[in-house]
Amino acid sequence: MCKVGVFGAGGRVGKIIVDLLTQDDNLVLASVFVRKSLDFSLPPSTLITNDYGIFLNGCDVVIDFSLPEATATLLETAIESHPKPLVIGTTGFDDYQMNLLQVASTKMPVLYDSNMSFGVAVLHEVIRQAAKTLKEFDIEIVEMHHKHKRDAPSGTSLALAQTCAEARNLSLENILYGREGKTGERTKDEIAVLAMRGGDIAGRHTVGFYNEGEFLEFNHTATSRIPFAKGALKAAAWIVNQKEGYYSIRDALELE
Repeated sequence: MCKVGVFGAGGRVGKIIVDLLTQDDNLVLASVFVRKSLDFSLPPSTLITNDYGIFLNGCDVVIDFSLPEATATLLETAIESHPKPLVIGTTGFDDYQMNLLQVASTKMPVLYDSNMSFGVAVLHEVIRQAAKTLKEFDIEIVEMHHKHKRDAPSGTSLALAQTCAEARNLSLENILYGREGKTGERTKDEIAVLAMRGGDIAGRHTVGFYNEGEFLEFNHTATSRIPFAKGALKAAAWIVNQKEGYYSIRDALELE
């Protein structure tokens, strides 16, 4: 039985992961990292701690849906003295925090993805092919999330834009985040990412390909956070058998 440590257990996705672990036949909740008391109960055997080292020692693999600053400390601890397979779903990282992921991946298997859902994993494959094939079509991406989401644009929309840019051999500098203050017509190679926030929407991403007289749109809507939690559990079961390296949910689903 693979022992899972949940970092960020009190968060929206973390709570779902804890609940799903109680129903899993191959994974078991072993440890949780908490800074304050939880408003739900845990299995009696669960190790509850606010010590990074003790938390990491108490499990075989870590699933993290927390905040960038907390993830950074987790990564620093793992790099320094407690290497452990890591599944990271936190978004909103700065350059330093992204670099930590890369450094950690040289010492342990690290699976990082801005969206753990199976649907978005397949969406990347679909839009990669569309971007290659529909070379004359303009690409626009619109995302909408709940009003409590802290980062904008979403990590998912940025990853989708990067997939399109790579498919067309474009520099990431071609990606625009909104068009405030922009003058002049749309350039051929730009890819715009627009963010909307409101209500309790778990996540909605539309990648559109637009041409004269026709357009094609690919849409993924998450009606709850359950798909993110299920994807993370799938990733955890997979990554414990991998060597050090940097992985995505598409690797775990063997889509690439």
